[in-house]
Amino acid sequence: MQERWEIFLPWPNKALSPNARGHWAKKNRIARGYRHTCKIKSLQYIRENGWKPSELRQLLDDGGQIHVFLDFYPPDRRERDDDNVAASFKSGRDGLADALKVDDCHFRTHPFLHRDKPCKDGCVRVVITGKGPEA
Repeated sequence: MQERWEIFLPWPNKALSPNARGHWAKKNRIARGYRHTCKIKSLQYIRENGWKPSELRQLLDDGGQIHVFLDFYPPDRRERDDDNVAASFKSGRDGLADALKVDDCHFRTHPFLHRDKPCKDGCVRVVITGKGPEA
């Protein structure tokens, strides 16, 4: 299996935050759209780099784990709670899992919010590997 896969996904919409107070139907529509966007972008990275998602499924069959490192780069320097940022990414995580054809319950997620490194429009850097942070 390839050592690590790196994917850049868009920043989640503010309506996906657990603190957002909007209508459930609007939030659901935004979540479905974000999930689809993350799936399509992930599939593009998979195709462009010749990655084989079947290797990840084989890793699971062999008793291994899929470690997903999430680096959140916000669109600005506003104060954000790291747990809310990770929760806002839930539908993005589902889209990633859809692209990999792996149930996201097998992900061992390692999120980190880079408050001091905003980038234009924000982004989520995803690194997928079979090795955990202790490696």
